[in-house]
Amino acid sequence: MDKIVIVGGGAGGLELATELGDKLGRKKKAHITLVDKNRTHLWKPLLHEVAAGSLDDGIDALSYRAHAKNHHFSFQLGALSDIDRENKHIQLDELLDNDGIKILPECTVSYDILVFALGSVSNDFNTKGVREHCIFLDSPKQAKKFHHRMLNKYLQLGVHQTNKVNVAIVGAGATGVELSAELYNALEQVTSYGFEDIKSTDLNVSLVEAGGKILPALPERISSSAHQELLKLGVSVRTNTLVTEATAAGLMTKEGELIEADLMVWAAGIKAPDFMKEIAGLETNRINQLVVKPTLQTTLDDNIYAIGDCASCALPNGGFVPPRAQSAHQMASLVAKNIRATLDNKALSSYKYTDYGSLVSLSNYSTVGSLMGNLTKGSMKVEGTVARLVYISLYRMHQVALHGYVRTGLITLVERINKILRPRLKLH
Repeated sequence: MDKIVIVGGGAGGLELATELGDKLGRKKKAHITLVDKNRTHLWKPLLHEVAAGSLDDGIDALSYRAHAKNHHFSFQLGALSDIDRENKHIQLDELLDNDGIKILPECTVSYDILVFALGSVSNDFNTKGVREHCIFLDSPKQAKKFHHRMLNKYLQLGVHQTNKVNVAIVGAGATGVELSAELYNALEQVTSYGFEDIKSTDLNVSLVEAGGKILPALPERISSSAHQELLKLGVSVRTNTLVTEATAAGLMTKEGELIEADLMVWAAGIKAPDFMKEIAGLETNRINQLVVKPTLQTTLDDNIYAIGDCASCALPNGGFVPPRAQSAHQMASLVAKNIRATLDNKALSSYKYTDYGSLVSLSNYSTVGSLMGNLTKGSMKVEGTVARLVYISLYRMHQVALHGYVRTGLITLVERINKILRPRLKLH
């Protein structure tokens, strides 16, 4: 029986494992193993809501092991450290608990087909002080770290130990913009839970962008609309501002200005994890992504695929497939098709990226974006209620890929009930 190993349980990796488990694992045509260093999955575009406290990851997170049982694949907890391409196995680091005590020893997992779906991490561009003083929103653990610090600031505001909370967010892509808006929504909610004296003016959010506009990947009219919405909320939007250093007091700009901040978030760029750089002699680019062929096989090994943010896939007309959830979803579908074709000795298909547009949620205040595809050929601007419904549907599509329509419908019903029964803001 062929052994298929998928490293990384993000949107693309988990959807791929689910589809292969349902179509191959169920019929004993292949043994599928998903490897991830975390025990649970949370859709990455929701991390800004976890950071603000609007989402409780303890409720919304999905257990890998339970999902694997329901969809006929295996789950292996561990972090990749190396690949032995000659003997076709991957090496996993030993697993330690929070106290540094060893839970599991190093181990190897054999494969016939290997798929990298490791996603991406924040790229600090080696900016001085960023790793020491800024929080990245790459995982639920980091999002919860920000949330706990924010709760402590609310407590200090409540007893007048501080007059204002200054939050600085570097990078005005989707993550930075959405977090900026979500923080003001959370502040409105927190006043309902014993913090009546806190006002919106007690929060000062600075959104810092090195480029000339926020949401640089979107058309000017959409970027401008989001910019105006943020200004209405009270966000200080600073474009054309390059951060050269992060300190305990805040961010230093190229002009020598200090942007004071109690909490700092770095969301200015992405890269594949550093250990991926030329791993096992495979071809990688300057941000550690694996370079792939149109079939999404790596250029130097046809038995190894890469999908999602860790893959560098060239577009026919120039440029590369952007690091978006829709890209990972499309890539997962193609690799599932190509793996089945390989097992049946059929020809492989090439990946064709379809741009369905982009949407950015400004919490409960607004949603803006573009729909209907290729931005170079024109797109339709959407905002307000319509955009919000489409934005929510993106997450529902991910859930459908994992659970099917019936179960996703039940999950949606439970979420609506929880909105009535549970606090509107996570307070712990």
